[in-house]
Amino acid sequence: MGYVDWIILLLTLVGVVLYGIYKGKSIHNIDGYYRSNRQLPWSMVMLGVIGTQASAVTFLSAPGQAYTDGMRFVQYYFGLPLAMIVLCITFIPLFHKLNVYTAYEYLEKRFDRKTRSLAAILFLLSRALSTGISIYAPAIILSSILGWNIYLTNFLMGGIVIFYSISGGARVVAYTQQLQLIIIFAGLILAGYLIMDLLPHEVGFFSALKLGKDFGKMNIITTGISEGRFNWNDRFNIISGIIGGFFLALSYFGTDQSQVGRYLSASSTRQSRIGLLMNGVVKIPMQFFILLLGVLVFVYYMFHASPLYFNQLAIDKLKGTSYKSRTIELEASYKELSVEKKIYLNQWMTDRNASAKLKLDEIEGKEETMRDEVKGMIKASKLPVESSDTNYIFIRFVMDHMPHGLIGLLIAVIFLAAWGSISAALNSLSASSLIDFHRPFVNDSLSDKQEFVLSKRYTFLWGVFCVLFAQFATGMGSLIEAVNILGSWFYGVMLGIFLVAFYLKHVGAKAVFFAAIAGEVLVLAMYFCTDIGWLWLNAIGALAVLCFGLLLQGILPRAKTA
Repeated sequence: MGYVDWIILLLTLVGVVLYGIYKGKSIHNIDGYYRSNRQLPWSMVMLGVIGTQASAVTFLSAPGQAYTDGMRFVQYYFGLPLAMIVLCITFIPLFHKLNVYTAYEYLEKRFDRKTRSLAAILFLLSRALSTGISIYAPAIILSSILGWNIYLTNFLMGGIVIFYSISGGARVVAYTQQLQLIIIFAGLILAGYLIMDLLPHEVGFFSALKLGKDFGKMNIITTGISEGRFNWNDRFNIISGIIGGFFLALSYFGTDQSQVGRYLSASSTRQSRIGLLMNGVVKIPMQFFILLLGVLVFVYYMFHASPLYFNQLAIDKLKGTSYKSRTIELEASYKELSVEKKIYLNQWMTDRNASAKLKLDEIEGKEETMRDEVKGMIKASKLPVESSDTNYIFIRFVMDHMPHGLIGLLIAVIFLAAWGSISAALNSLSASSLIDFHRPFVNDSLSDKQEFVLSKRYTFLWGVFCVLFAQFATGMGSLIEAVNILGSWFYGVMLGIFLVAFYLKHVGAKAVFFAAIAGEVLVLAMYFCTDIGWLWLNAIGALAVLCFGLLLQGILPRAKTA
């Protein structure tokens, strides 16, 4: 990074923080701190929802996901628009009518306090762990660029975002996310344009897409069916995307307080609905474009030598071990393969020579074998670095090939995305702690001023917890998958509780409470004991609670109903 990059990075980040503090200085009560006094229009609700979901993990890991696995990850979002429709019909009117701070308050009205507390605990676990990963993601950048210790970098990144989050609560989150997303979209569009500009002159946009398709990266729609049978272990396909993605989106946007809090800040039910529906319209094209950046980076490296391993820090550390000579040897062999690959690529582009394509596939296989060997050496040497470099692909490309100035802006983009999602998460964790636990179990007669002070303290404490968890995020592989896997452990069960509350009016509190516990045990058993794709866990968890609830209602003594 040059001086220009540092100046742009620091000015952007400091400017956003100061803007947020300015917007939040008028907040002095918990209604403003958690719901922005319910004054926001649909446009800010939409941007808040997008900004909360699209963390640094999205912009850091998604291009790498497409580079290694193609575009099929976009199918994960296909169930989102359907979920937005259901939320607008069922969840939003009820939450607004009850004037709740958290979604879980409704569960005590419908069932009892222990059911409310169970759902809130599941939320606190899932959101806190996911937020730890969201802190870790941008910390990767600083540690990789500057050679800083990743653990110290987590503390630095977390400390900044905790300070930023405490300042003004939901109002700060809303206004800074609006500014952040403008900068993020501008930076990514500029990056896409410059990637195309770096390709050979004879390779236009559609030629690049054709090359991506030739090498399996434009796999936008996959069925998951092989040899006449559906593969339940397949992570991303149109069936799991629509069904599993629907359940995940419905549970995330309907039961996760980090998202519920965004649309509870709207000025009316109508504004909340429009904001969520527009999110359903915008999210898939947005994610498609981010993944497409990864495909374009892949095409670029078809014509230019790519790094043996995108995490340069890992390579540098390997050269300090007994694997030094082998690492240097692999780097040289990998560079030779790049020269050979370019020769056969030109043949393939000229006349679609089948033998050239076979040779290219053979070279790709050799490259993958070399990269696997590097991963094996990293694990064997027990280095404190990632054994997967998926999360480093896009940022390494930016650092190596983007012009100065844009490098600083794109790094700022990743930080801003992290701050947007982390600050919203900390605000929601604080809200649930105060509203769902402190009020009912500790003291329900605090003054507004006392609760306002407590809201900031809970924000700080959850920030510290998330930073500590971030220290253990190393080695999770693709972060965009890791954060969604963690959510899938809990979201289906949370959704199941709410579905019982809405649609099975005869099922009581005791039945749904034990059904949720049984459903959670089933979900975790399915994840750890089978190879089923994690998207299905969301549907399994929700349906398990529904089925167990119906079964237990007929067995257990009659419980409280609405």
